[in-house]
Amino acid sequence: MQLPMVSVVVPCRNEKDHIEAAVRSFLAQEYEGRLEVIVADGESDDGTRALIEDLATGEPCLHLIDNPRRIVSTGLNAAILAARGEIIVRMDTHSVYAEDYVARCVDTLLATGAENVGGPACTRAHGYVQEANALAYHSPFAVGGARFHDPAYQGWVDTVTYGCWFKETLLQLGLFDEELVRNQDDELNLRLIRSGGRIWQTPAIRSWYFPRAKLSKLFQQYVQYGYWKVRVIQKHRIPASLRHLVPGGFVAALLLLGVLAVFSRLAAVTWIGLLGSYAMANLAGTLSCCLRRGKWKYFPVMPFVFAAYHFGYGLGFLRGVVDFLILKRAAGRGCRTLTR
Repeated sequence: MQLPMVSVVVPCRNEKDHIEAAVRSFLAQEYEGRLEVIVADGESDDGTRALIEDLATGEPCLHLIDNPRRIVSTGLNAAILAARGEIIVRMDTHSVYAEDYVARCVDTLLATGAENVGGPACTRAHGYVQEANALAYHSPFAVGGARFHDPAYQGWVDTVTYGCWFKETLLQLGLFDEELVRNQDDELNLRLIRSGGRIWQTPAIRSWYFPRAKLSKLFQQYVQYGYWKVRVIQKHRIPASLRHLVPGGFVAALLLLGVLAVFSRLAAVTWIGLLGSYAMANLAGTLSCCLRRGKWKYFPVMPFVFAAYHFGYGLGFLRGVVDFLILKRAAGRGCRTLTR
């Protein structure tokens, strides 16, 4: 049987520290069918584009296209529309991939009948903070039990890391929402499920994500996740999961009680109790994470890593509520500056 042609689509901007390892991982794929790699560059100004052009020398399957709007969703759509393959596999420059990644994606897509397939979000890290972040990335306390953060989970899910689809499926869905700076994959998967589609995750599809190496970058990342999640909820009038509402509700309660505490002793006591409860939960999450993995050297920094996840997402969510729901802004341009 002749295998379908696959187009790997990759959005990027200013990724000079990651692009070479990522592209070599794309080109090392052991897929017996026809394969092309399309990198959509968002006007990088750090040397990323020159590195891609050098890597493309002698590699006729590697194509570089422009993404003048500079965000992930527009880059993905430009690459998908330029793709010649019957099957689309999304890849990211912050990850490296097993040599059979594409082959496993195609096998799983054809075997399961799912509309989207992918593997769990596994991690690789170098350096103390990045390693602690990677540890938290797989903790239910950090991410609310999202199944794609579980490296061992196999089965039907509501979203999946990256993704693999028939091109026709993406065209029928209307491609990625180009308003969204973040959460465009979750939003597309929500539309897919609501249209009757299914998503399958298997650990046989292997990739490794490099999480943020600084607490400030991690915090900014989750501010964006929380901010754009509000736009997704506004668009579909319902959250994909209740876990998306918890950080925003928690931070809102802290802020409201903090204001009321100036006028009310009861509010002050409640504020102290809520903050104390979070501190205890954070400590319990830190102990559980370090104990389960035997990684006690990360104990001093882990509470700050968890706090970056929770408070970043919560503050971003509240900002999204103000921009999208209260001020009725069509596109929250103020948060576009929080890039990688």
